[in-house]
Amino acid sequence: MDTQTTTEKTGASAESVKTAEADAPAEAVEAAPAGEPLDGHGTEPVDEDADDQDMDDDLAAEAAPASAGIGGAAAAVVSTALGAVALTGTWTGKVVAERETLIGQIKTSGAGTPAQQISEIYGDAWHTTALVNGVFAFVALFVAVLVLVLPGRPAWVRAVAVAGAVLGGIGLLLSAGTYFDLFLSLPSAGS
Repeated sequence: MDTQTTTEKTGASAESVKTAEADAPAEAVEAAPAGEPLDGHGTEPVDEDADDQDMDDDLAAEAAPASAGIGGAAAAVVSTALGAVALTGTWTGKVVAERETLIGQIKTSGAGTPAQQISEIYGDAWHTTALVNGVFAFVALFVAVLVLVLPGRPAWVRAVAVAGAVLGGIGLLLSAGTYFDLFLSLPSAGS
């Protein structure tokens, strides 16, 4: 009798489990939006398009060469370096300024007023240095803006490009101010 009672209970339990399993997928099918398949357990809808898109993105990331981001990163670093160079001066600017000084000395040797000598010897060199530094600042600003405009750059590349743009902008303002004698004017011969 104990065996029969146990069998009846087991049979009833197995039967109730089968009924519960049969009812569960039906409820899950009713809960799922039309046209979406169920996952392996029959409880939640599976978005096959999202899975395919994720796989496509992963494959595209693997297929893209590692050098794709290197150009932008290098350009950001170059723009920052050019911006710093524009603020501190360049060897090229020094050579061009010395050349202008020499030309001024040749033009005014033995002739010319003191104001002409100051302008030719010192003023032209000063303005040439500002012009060369301004060119470096402009290139730094241009490269930085180019990096910032192009999409898909990592955050650190954009941060370095912003630094290059700021340094280039400051260098451009200082160069323009120096070139047009806004900060300091040339000394006069009478003072």
